[in-house]
Amino acid sequence: MSATIHMLLAALLKVGAVAMIFNEVRGLVLAAPVLYGMYTSGGTGMAIWLGICALGGIALSVIVPLFAYKKLDKFVKSKAQAQPKAA
Repeated sequence: MSATIHMLLAALLKVGAVAMIFNEVRGLVLAAPVLYGMYTSGGTGMAIWLGICALGGIALSVIVPLFAYKKLDKFVKSKAQAQPKAA
C-alpha cells in the first residue's frame, strides 16, 4: 500500500516538474512586456520602479513553486526511506 502511494506521489512530482518548466517559460513571457515598457518610457524613475515591482512579482511566482517542489520532493524521499519494505 505504501509503495503504491509512493509511486503515485513520485508520478505527481514528475508532472509537477514539467509544470515548473512551463512556469519558467510563462515568467519569461510575462517579463518581456515589462522590459519593453521600461525601454519605451525612456527610463523614467516611475517606469523603472513599476518595472522592478512587476518583475519582482513575476520572479516570486516562478521561484516560490520551485522551492516548494524541492521541499516536497525531499519530504517524499525521506518518508519512502523511513518506511521498511514488507517482504
